Amino acid sequence: MVGYRRLPSLHSIRAFEAAARLGGFAQAARELDTSAASVSYHVRRLEQQIGVRLFRRRPQRVELTRAGRLVARETSNAFAALSACFIKAAETDEACLSLTALPSLGTSWLTPRLGGFRRTHPEIAVELDLSAEAQDLVDGPFDAAIRNGHGNWSGLRALELFPSIFMPLCAPGLRDAAAAIDDPRMPLPLPLLGRPDWWRCWYRARGLQDVALPGRFGTSLSAEYLDIAAAVAGHGVAIGSPILFRAELEAGRLVPAHDFVAADGRTFWFTYPVARHDSCKIAAFRDWLLDQAADAVRAARLHVRRAVVAAVD
Repeated sequence: MVGYRRLPSLHSIRAFEAAARLGGFAQAARELDTSAASVSYHVRRLEQQIGVRLFRRRPQRVELTRAGRLVARETSNAFAALSACFIKAAETDEACLSLTALPSLGTSWLTPRLGGFRRTHPEIAVELDLSAEAQDLVDGPFDAAIRNGHGNWSGLRALELFPSIFMPLCAPGLRDAAAAIDDPRMPLPLPLLGRPDWWRCWYRARGLQDVALPGRFGTSLSAEYLDIAAAVAGHGVAIGSPILFRAELEAGRLVPAHDFVAADGRTFWFTYPVARHDSCKIAAFRDWLLDQAADAVRAARLHVRRAVVAAVD
């Protein structure tokens, strides 16, 4: 392109802008945390690149030339615009929290509560992704996550929400028939729903080792909340969390098919990068979520206290 010149070094432009705004190389050096000689070097380099003198060097002081005053005004406006852009970007980022969570927790426990967070913090929008796989919080698109595990993820801060516990649940009309699950050797008139490893863990926590459950399962579904939906519809006995599905228990859509509660030793955690600890939106959601989790644990305290830990296959 005719008349095109390569943009001078940003270091030189920044040194000139600071010197012009503050009235000298020494003052600019203090702001930029460098030496007056370095500022002078970068300003002279800028003058050489554009072929225009920007300062008149006087003993003990410098003065802007006419061209220097023009360039100073425009560079100050440009840096002010850049600063405003970064501030706006930070404000925009703080206005939306991108969260990833496990499907059952996100669908059955978190989503019904999110309206409460929005009422408390209308300035923060929440984008919720549901994924069974743990998403990258350091280089990925998410600000924070709710994960299940032991909380020892490198580079992440993890705050405990509530334990992973489970028990047999069924529709009220099936409770008598579901009583047969007590002894895995007895015929079962209802199909089992849910993860076979959770069922074996539940029996193992009761002291029953090497339980074989072939032929006892009904429809195989991809997530715990789907197993619970099938149990509500009367399609069998599901193994599920009395914390996550407290609403179904309180509404009478489900009842415990057995009073024994098992745990696998894992916990649900709210987690985010250590480097994002000072984020206002994460702090606001963290405080709200911890209150919600504490309420959930109190509501299910009898189940939590009775839980017996056993390893999942």
